[in-house]
Amino acid sequence: MSHSPHPESAGVVGFVLPVLVLSVCAGGYLLLARRAHRRNPARSWHAWRTVAFCAGVGLLAVALLPPVAPFAHRDFRGHMVQHMLIGMYAPLALVLGAPVTLLLRTLPAPRARRLTTVLHGGPARLLAHPAVALLLSAGTLPVLYFTPLYETVMDQQAGHWLLHAHFLLAGCLFAHSVAGPDPAPGRPGVRARLVCLGCAIAVHAVTAQLMYGGFWVDVHAPVPEVQGGAEIMYYGGDIAELLLAAALVATWRPVRRAMAAPAAQPVR
Repeated sequence: MSHSPHPESAGVVGFVLPVLVLSVCAGGYLLLARRAHRRNPARSWHAWRTVAFCAGVGLLAVALLPPVAPFAHRDFRGHMVQHMLIGMYAPLALVLGAPVTLLLRTLPAPRARRLTTVLHGGPARLLAHPAVALLLSAGTLPVLYFTPLYETVMDQQAGHWLLHAHFLLAGCLFAHSVAGPDPAPGRPGVRARLVCLGCAIAVHAVTAQLMYGGFWVDVHAPVPEVQGGAEIMYYGGDIAELLLAAALVATWRPVRRAMAAPAAQPVR
């Protein structure tokens, strides 16, 4: 299956640009972590968060560079591997790195206050809601694979990169809304987040099953490739969502309610 005369693994766009962008992201994070440690050694940045973020960058590198990128360009199964890495696995690792919290710790106080104001604003609260993130991530899968949109997008190299960007941003948004350690004002409780996670699991499972059975799917690829891609979505999505559920449990903190002071006893 080939959608463009320019292979993904060749040229500035296909190789140099991803390496450059990912290197800048990883280097910038490491620089901020070092700055946070210097600013407050007693409250140094957790090493495991740095490992998580760098692991996310590494997963993106695996997805966007050879041998996965050329495989994704010619085979629908490779595309689905990319989809899982860019849209589910890498976002969870990146989000667990808490980049916004790190940025707030290292920014000058006036800029940190402005960023906090943005995070508490209406648009940020809306995007941080799991239902909205669910619609933007899992909710777009039927539109992509059951309409001509997939073939239209993949015929253009720019469209291919826009699809990658959508997978990544929507995946990060959903992971953040469900289990992100970064500030999320207005985020609902654990029950609501678990319901949204369950809906995401259902959407992935139903989409994969319909794709495997050949119902409504509009992907111009050999049947074995489509069925193989459906299996990758089904099993790979389950594993990613179980990891997200585990992250929710690991990052959950119960709300402590102040206990009312007992009434004073009358003096006898």
